[in-house]
Amino acid sequence: MHATQHLTGYAATGAAILALALAGCGSSGSSGSTGTPAAATTGTTLMTAKVDKVGTVVTDSKGYVLYRFDADSVHPTRVSCYGTCAAVWPAATVKGSVTVKGIDKKLVSTVKRSGGASQLTLAGWPLYRYAKDDEPKEAYGQGVDGTWWAVTPTGAKATTATSSSTGGSGY
Repeated sequence: MHATQHLTGYAATGAAILALALAGCGSSGSSGSTGTPAAATTGTTLMTAKVDKVGTVVTDSKGYVLYRFDADSVHPTRVSCYGTCAAVWPAATVKGSVTVKGIDKKLVSTVKRSGGASQLTLAGWPLYRYAKDDEPKEAYGQGVDGTWWAVTPTGAKATTATSSSTGGSGY
């Protein structure tokens, strides 16, 4: 009987951990999100927003600023942010359709990441979120390491703000 009590305790603990892990995963784009950066959603909207010190930039459905990375390439579109980089700069991924507001739909596409996810692109540039932007319309990633830039509705670098010199590496 004593062994059964231990097994029951382990099973209950395991079930609790599993429930917490699943709750943390969330569903596709649920409004109860905890602000976790970039998650794949079933369909998304790219829109424009005016952001202090940066100007008019592209945001995701929740209002988070999207960025482009100078180490990526456009012709052909190539993603170069994986591993540690992707932990700080999560890819803006999507499953399904993309709706646009204030952006030319012809400029929006996707590129397959090495893991198979579809990453959003704008004018050929892969798009990312910045993990330190924990509120909509924050652009703490602007100019990080002189290679990360909020993206404008045409896919260009937002350059109205001075480059960030936070002293630390962007990834």
